[in-house]
Amino acid sequence: MSKQADVIIIGAGVAGTSCALQLAKQGHRTMLLDRQSFPRHKTCGEFMSPETQEMLDYLGVHLMGEEVKPSSMDHAKIVMSHGGEINAPLPGQATGISRYELDRLLHENAVNAGAEIVTGTTVTDIQKLGDHRYVVEARQGNEAVRYEARAVIGAYGTKRPRGVASVEAYRDETVYVGVKSHYSGITIPARVELYFCEGGYVGISPIENGMVNAAALLTLKSVQGSGKSVPEILRAASRTNRRLAERMAEGEPVSGTQVSIAPLRLSHTPHPWSEYPHIGDAMLMLPPLCGDGMSVALRSSWLCSGWTHKYLNGELNFEQWRDQYTLEANHTFTELLRRARRIQNLAFAKTNRFYPGIARMIPGLASYIVKATRLSESGIGTR
Repeated sequence: MSKQADVIIIGAGVAGTSCALQLAKQGHRTMLLDRQSFPRHKTCGEFMSPETQEMLDYLGVHLMGEEVKPSSMDHAKIVMSHGGEINAPLPGQATGISRYELDRLLHENAVNAGAEIVTGTTVTDIQKLGDHRYVVEARQGNEAVRYEARAVIGAYGTKRPRGVASVEAYRDETVYVGVKSHYSGITIPARVELYFCEGGYVGISPIENGMVNAAALLTLKSVQGSGKSVPEILRAASRTNRRLAERMAEGEPVSGTQVSIAPLRLSHTPHPWSEYPHIGDAMLMLPPLCGDGMSVALRSSWLCSGWTHKYLNGELNFEQWRDQYTLEANHTFTELLRRARRIQNLAFAKTNRFYPGIARMIPGLASYIVKATRLSESGIGTR
């Protein structure tokens, strides 16, 4: 079976779905493919910065008008493994909502805009033809499906489809494991809490319905021998931070919300293009410590949809599409990544026990560091 589209987006997470929503609104026949079914729980900090909310407003996805009410946060607390802490106000009001609910809302909006979403579909090959058209081979159950499109966009996160070239040259050697679980019974103020522990860190933040999300990034080495379930891994991590252990002992894991992903390798440079554009985690795996991953996903989808729209409308040729998106993506994200990596390295330096004292001595330092990991103003509405 063969299907035709103007653009095929592979990966129906935040980046892929928001890109599909924008291109469908602009009148392009848009197909969104994903190997998973939705809605589903996903390994994510579930923390949305003000920049994320700005993009969602631009897309017409208004969380406050929905039945499920997200939480709000206005400051961060960082707790070092030795017990010292740093408190810092956030640059604007942040929001907490589960990926289960956020992805559901984005999918509803994309379908209403005219995008076709096909889940349970495994991409097996992507070919670029001599006339710059693309062929995507996939399997849906036992059926082989062939898709043809003028443009393909990779939004498949860290799990690239079969037959797609490795991106290891753009990633660090250290292998991480990401885990996440919702908890009930933990009462948390309007803040995100970040606990450092052996091999990584655990973030705890409020989401909807009185629950909190506990998400961790830990080295594979530190996780080995910790147990097989997500709650076991989180309990093992908390043994190296007493205050984290006390916090997690307040609640119980919510059944069915546990997710893990491995291997994860953080980016040392963006990778905006191979044979087609990349967005979200497929382009850039930002250290989660920086808390702006969803903003990067949404911003990259905005940039890519803009240049792709011009290409599909005939305003740009293929080379201009490739070069302009690559240039703007590198300009937008390279310096953010450099700052994020510097802060990540500082956070795990042996001298980190002195940071709480330094933060008390230099008022405003913690706020400056938080702002340094944020994207600049987007300029949405001026393009």
